[in-house]
Amino acid sequence: MNKNILTFLSLVEIPNKKLAKIMDIIEREEVTEIKKIVDNKEIDKLLSTNEYANLAKKSDDRLFRSYLANLEKDNIKVITIMDAEYPEKLRYLDDAPMLFYYKGDISLLNTDAISIVGTRMPSNYGRYVTEKFAGVLASAGLTVVSGLAYGVDAISHRKALEVNGKTIAVLGGGLNHIYPEANTNLANEIAEKGLLISEYPPFAKPTKYTFPVRNRIIAGLSLGTLITEAGKKSGTIHTKEYALDYGRDVFAVPGNINSLKSELPNSLIRSAQAECVLEPEDILIRYNMDSPKLAKRAVEVSMDEEIILKLLKNGEQDFDELAKNSQLPTNILNSCLTTLEIRGLIKRMPAKTYMLS
Repeated sequence: MNKNILTFLSLVEIPNKKLAKIMDIIEREEVTEIKKIVDNKEIDKLLSTNEYANLAKKSDDRLFRSYLANLEKDNIKVITIMDAEYPEKLRYLDDAPMLFYYKGDISLLNTDAISIVGTRMPSNYGRYVTEKFAGVLASAGLTVVSGLAYGVDAISHRKALEVNGKTIAVLGGGLNHIYPEANTNLANEIAEKGLLISEYPPFAKPTKYTFPVRNRIIAGLSLGTLITEAGKKSGTIHTKEYALDYGRDVFAVPGNINSLKSELPNSLIRSAQAECVLEPEDILIRYNMDSPKLAKRAVEVSMDEEIILKLLKNGEQDFDELAKNSQLPTNILNSCLTTLEIRGLIKRMPAKTYMLS
């Protein structure tokens, strides 16, 4: 397969399955020049009027050479379905991407991975369980895959990086159009320490249609998909559907039955479309992986600290609730909370809410 020909065709915005048929023609007829693609009658029959017009407009060797030079300048590389590095997990899917644009460590495409997806606006509980699962699973050696969106996606990527694990971000637009823009720094860090990929040319802007389509890649790259928190109408449903279609595992973390943000995982567990997981170890056991060996130190706690820990065993509480329920003076409560947080026994959440680590 001519890599440059396929890279050129990716600029024409041709649907993936149609692109595969065109590449079969090009392979069979040994087409090696861009200008000959425009004149090929068999290819012409496959294209719509707009697609053919776009093809003809962009079939300029000089402009294409300039495009390739810009890719090199931006340190953006291309991998095609015929390259050895292309992930085997995707290669034989009916809707496998014909190529990826990428920045970072391409070898991560062929590692054991878990995708973590969910709501863009997680609750404190959603943040906590996402961080917990992403951190442990990445520490255990699973590559964390997600879509760089706000909320669960970004939390998963950041936690994987924080524990020196590996992560892959699959974009819904080109590598030069990071969305949301607020995650640009995160994207740069992923490109440096993990892998940033897209099936779209770098100049392509994401649309409401490209995000559901890219979710097939997130699901396809992974042994399983974990849903930590999501509403019933969340776009996470697309990733779940792709995972089930591909024969991948689907895991879900149960949540409060009164929380709209836990509707999807709870309903998937009830309908047996997802396996209920309460700890990251539930997933590691499924894949015969060991839990990270974390050094544990015996920690002595004071009587006041013990009171706080017992209260938090019943669930998260904010400062005012702890003050009322513990009956500790404010200055002592503040001191105990700070000490417990430093020791890693509790975790401070937004709005001055606390929960057990």
